[in-house]
Amino acid sequence: MPGRVPTSIWSSSKRDCSRWSVPRPAPNGHCGAPRRCRKSNPEERRVKAPHRPPRISARLRRLLLLLLPVGLVIVMWQAAQVAREQALQALVREAENELRLSAAGLEGHLTRHDYLPQLLASREMVRRFLLNQGQQDPMPLNLLLDQFRATADVSDVYLLNANADTVAASNWHRPDTFIGQNYAFRSYYQDAIEGKRGRFYGLGVMSLERGYYFSAPVWLDDTAPDARPSGVMVIKVLLDAIEESWAEQDAELLVTDEDDIIFMASYPALRMAALHPLSEEERQALLATRRYADEPLSPAGIDVFAQRDDGSRLVRFTQGALDGSRYLGLARHMETFGWDMHILKPLDSVYSAQWFTALLAGGLYGVVTLAGGIGWQRMRLRRERELFAERERQTLARARDELERNVAHRTRDLLETNRLLSDEIEERRRAEENLRLTQDELVQAAKLAVLGQLAAGINHELNQPLAAIRAYAENARTFLERQRLEAVDANLVQVVELTERMAEISAQLRQFSRKSDSSLTAVSVQACFDYALRLYQARLRSSHVQVKRRWGEEQVWVHADLVRLEQVLVNLIGNALQAMADSPEPTLILGIEREEHQVCISVTDTGPGIPEPYLSRIFEPFFTTKSPGSGLGLGLSISSRIITDLGGRIEATNPPGAGARFTITLPRDEGPDSHRLSPTEEQRSHA
Repeated sequence: MPGRVPTSIWSSSKRDCSRWSVPRPAPNGHCGAPRRCRKSNPEERRVKAPHRPPRISARLRRLLLLLLPVGLVIVMWQAAQVAREQALQALVREAENELRLSAAGLEGHLTRHDYLPQLLASREMVRRFLLNQGQQDPMPLNLLLDQFRATADVSDVYLLNANADTVAASNWHRPDTFIGQNYAFRSYYQDAIEGKRGRFYGLGVMSLERGYYFSAPVWLDDTAPDARPSGVMVIKVLLDAIEESWAEQDAELLVTDEDDIIFMASYPALRMAALHPLSEEERQALLATRRYADEPLSPAGIDVFAQRDDGSRLVRFTQGALDGSRYLGLARHMETFGWDMHILKPLDSVYSAQWFTALLAGGLYGVVTLAGGIGWQRMRLRRERELFAERERQTLARARDELERNVAHRTRDLLETNRLLSDEIEERRRAEENLRLTQDELVQAAKLAVLGQLAAGINHELNQPLAAIRAYAENARTFLERQRLEAVDANLVQVVELTERMAEISAQLRQFSRKSDSSLTAVSVQACFDYALRLYQARLRSSHVQVKRRWGEEQVWVHADLVRLEQVLVNLIGNALQAMADSPEPTLILGIEREEHQVCISVTDTGPGIPEPYLSRIFEPFFTTKSPGSGLGLGLSISSRIITDLGGRIEATNPPGAGARFTITLPRDEGPDSHRLSPTEEQRSHA
């Protein structure tokens, strides 16, 4: 550019000027050097190499070397957790299907023999044998019962007389035959002899085999009103076949009774074991029933080490042949038999999925890391080539002139942008101020509108005391004429009480409709509770109220207004004390639960609670569940308005085992700063 000398910005401050400005044309045609700048050196007019691309410092390299294995561990652990949860969910679905099918198979296997005792009991040969008992040969009946046993594929079929003695049986030819045995102690006989159909499961007295028994009464004359069965027909079904079918599944199946005794199991070592350790009294009671003969009923050694939300459990065996094995457990209740069927699925597939996913995630992490490193290196090499080409193309003079023009242009643009931004900020501030004022006016207008809607209720609340005051005043005037001063004094006392009630209504209405200008700061919830409890200290002692504080030692802060939050807590605690006036053991439970972005404050009493139909109306103005004269119904309405103004919410519930619970949810604050009150200053503000 003629008449100008370009100014360098590539030279350092030690070699060049400490400050430069846009050059001006020289009047004599020579260069006009920038102010406070020495003459340019011819060496500086040569092209200077641009800056090299940034290199990773040694400190950053050490940090990356530390973060890479940490990131690998985190990625593998997180992937393993996700894979574990997905594998467990799939295993739960598989276990539910297998458990449903197994339970249906067991129920079908047993109930398909339910008809057989009734069918045999109705046969003429059985009735004739019982009618002529002792006079007929039992062999034909034994053969008939054995024929039915083979046809129905059951274990045994036998007939009991009215005294529970076995008089005929399908196993008449075996050494452990039932003939001659008395089974009066069995519940299937006791149910059938009463005219009902019986069911029973347990160990056989003679065979010691596990079986399920069906029984039916045998009637010789069922027309008489007082007729009783003359015998009982019983069949026994073994359970070994159904257990053998379970062995084919990749799971352990258990069936427990109402006493948690494992009656059936796919794994033989678990049969006739207790799901939980039995006390000596429980063991003796089971032995007395003779259901399980003299079996020791030892614990199965099943320990539940995790309970899942979907109802499944993670269990492990602590003893026996399965010691150390871990399973996913599910249970299904069988209403027909009163049993619970359990399935235990091995967790090997879950662990395999965890390891496979963790290794896969680690491999992907390594590939991504390697690709990132290669990409960074390639980008750095490309940048070096670009800078080298730029260094060859440009000269120092051209770069300096271009930079000066750009700086001047950008400076003007920046000043203009800064001015426009300042104007926009000021305009936005004014708009936000106008919006805040408008919102405050709208809130106040809404409050006045609510008061307008409450006009009928207010009129009723004030007219009653006014009418009573007039009546008492007229009576006092009459009594005064009659010189009955005691009656006059009594009427005036009533007038004073009614005027106090009217003043209370007016004060609460002013509190409901007043315009709040308090600022929101960090408020300690514990300090607010302490202030409210101090107000009721004498009342708490006189009423013997036990106060339970459920929060930690650390201060919990909310973003609220101190005075208004204290007003709400005082109102809730006062209501709780009134509700527990007739409670034999009054207990006031105060709780603070801190969450991520909010704090839940609860006040719970042990009073009668709030009736369920009133829960949705409890925060309406002038609605109260107290007896007439005990409250105006404005306290909870005002409390609800205050909490809403503070950006929170209030809810009323009836928790189990207690009276009423009011829960306040407010935004959480991290604590006081230079513009907020400290806990000591808050306590001083209470005074």
